[in-house]
Amino acid sequence: MFTGYIKAILEGNLSACKEADSFLQSAMWGEFKSRFGWTSKAFLIEWADYAACPLLLLSRRLASCLSFAYVPWGPALPDNFPAADRAAALAELAKKLKPFLARNTAFIRFDPPWGSAEGEGASLSSIGFKHASADIQPPDTVIVNLTASCEEILAAMKPKWRYNISLAGKKGVQVNCGGAQQTEKFYNLLKETALRDGIAIHSIDYYKTLFDICGDSSLRLYTAGHEGDTLAATMVLFWGKTATYLYGASSNIKRNLMAPYALQWKAMQDAKDAGCTQYDFFGIPPDDNPSHPMAGLYRFKTGFGGQIIHRLGSWDYPYKPFVYNLFNLAEALRKKIRDRRKRIATHADKKV
Repeated sequence: MFTGYIKAILEGNLSACKEADSFLQSAMWGEFKSRFGWTSKAFLIEWADYAACPLLLLSRRLASCLSFAYVPWGPALPDNFPAADRAAALAELAKKLKPFLARNTAFIRFDPPWGSAEGEGASLSSIGFKHASADIQPPDTVIVNLTASCEEILAAMKPKWRYNISLAGKKGVQVNCGGAQQTEKFYNLLKETALRDGIAIHSIDYYKTLFDICGDSSLRLYTAGHEGDTLAATMVLFWGKTATYLYGASSNIKRNLMAPYALQWKAMQDAKDAGCTQYDFFGIPPDDNPSHPMAGLYRFKTGFGGQIIHRLGSWDYPYKPFVYNLFNLAEALRKKIRDRRKRIATHADKKV
């Protein structure tokens, strides 16, 4: 007789997540987020008839008397776990994690790392989940296969992208790989980018702390310069077999020199040399809709080739439905305001 998907949930220390496949489920990420108001917990989920998997769970306050829990890019399920059972297993996990959470926890949010199967969202809705008003981690992305040769990777790009990479080199754009010592330079560019594109950014301490936790060998900061001007910068995390493009920034000057294209190609080459098998651009709009506030990001990232991945996005399991509904409305309003600012910035940039 079927008794459930989970045999046991064991609470442990963050070291249980040390070797996680995804950096967002790692002990490193738990330690990093703990520096910014989150509480980190690690669990071992013993799945019935399947291999046990570690789980990183974060939590923080919503208000003085309320909090919420969050599982970034999790749970990781065993490779042979049936896709048809994932929704029910996620609901069981949400219920069985509740005793480990603070009594005032209003809901738990998951970012399932697996690809979206047809009807899976409807299955989650039917068993108590609510699709979050705003995704925390990007559900859609582009992943470039680095096991191919450099020639094959270039050949898979759009012709204009290959041309732009070559143009940057011919025009004298120099790409350098640095670390924490370049954070100030990166942050100045990031502020310029945020003002131009209408996006929100963290404080500089956020990026400095990320370097403190990861170290320069895992977190690399690439800058592209030309005749003394810093034109663009990217922050790339090397974790296991994946290199992830986390953050990017570019100057308003000399944009015709195509510095961001040279940066991405250099990061891909370094990732390949480091033994990474894939380069994750970490976030695009769901489709090539020109009216989307981040439509330019879609065109830029997909032009490098690679496979477009669609995941489920953020899903919430309410423990206190009334409180959750109020939070959901507020979050939807904040997202609407952010998107409007991005559209205004994009429209202004096109007019220049």
